[in-house]
Amino acid sequence: MQSQGVLAAVVPFALALLLPPPASAQLAAPNANGVAIGHVHVNAVDLEAQTRFWTLLGGQIVQRDKLTLVQYPGIYVILRVQAPSGGTVGSRLNHFGFLVKDFSGSVAKWKAAGLNWEPVINPQVGQGFLMGPDDVRVEIYEDTSIASPLTMHHIHLLVPDPPAAQRWYIQHFGATAGTRLGGTGLVRTQFATVNVPGTEITLSLTKESLAPTKGRSVDHIGFEVKDIDAFVTHLRTAGLKTDGEIRSSTNASGLRLVYLTDPWGTEIEITQGLAAGR
Repeated sequence: MQSQGVLAAVVPFALALLLPPPASAQLAAPNANGVAIGHVHVNAVDLEAQTRFWTLLGGQIVQRDKLTLVQYPGIYVILRVQAPSGGTVGSRLNHFGFLVKDFSGSVAKWKAAGLNWEPVINPQVGQGFLMGPDDVRVEIYEDTSIASPLTMHHIHLLVPDPPAAQRWYIQHFGATAGTRLGGTGLVRTQFATVNVPGTEITLSLTKESLAPTKGRSVDHIGFEVKDIDAFVTHLRTAGLKTDGEIRSSTNASGLRLVYLTDPWGTEIEITQGLAAGR
């Protein structure tokens, strides 16, 4: 958890609300299935602590009706006041990660602010982890080629059968299969991946019995779709069951949503209208 240094180092939350959202912080254009990444949803004990943490990472606070969103290029982090049952470590979603353009400068700023920084010895590229409030684990990779200071990179799931998970996301979300050389330290691992516009989903092999994401500090991931009615019909035709019917959000006007859970315990929210006004 971060120290009180964060409180002095970050632009006040009230000021952040007055700033216009950056033009580059829109969601990616959807794939042929009408799907793009939309958000990750964080359960927060202390909303102010979370907003300060994510603002320090370069996010822009956007208040949409009752929803508090942190906007980054390619994704939103949505914050909800709810005590989590645990952090990301120990759940199916171990962490999610960003690319940063100025790695050394960013790390120095975060350390000066008292954030919990875990360096990784990687001779190829700058890499490390931040542990945010409510034990949300965030991976940082250096990429000097990106246009913005920071952008979304991946969501890392731990599953007992990565090829099966890869096939599931390809079949139902139109994701593209891939691989990535990753891991920590000098030990490199070839990960199976699936990609939808806006992010990579990294799939690591584990035989551990891990908790489902629902109720944890990262409660679920979200996909934004062009036509939620047609998309849910597609899922149901393929034999999937949603966790209820499509409904209009009570927190944001013009937003429709439905939930389902993947076979390994990652809760997924499907939305239409999260990117309204793009």
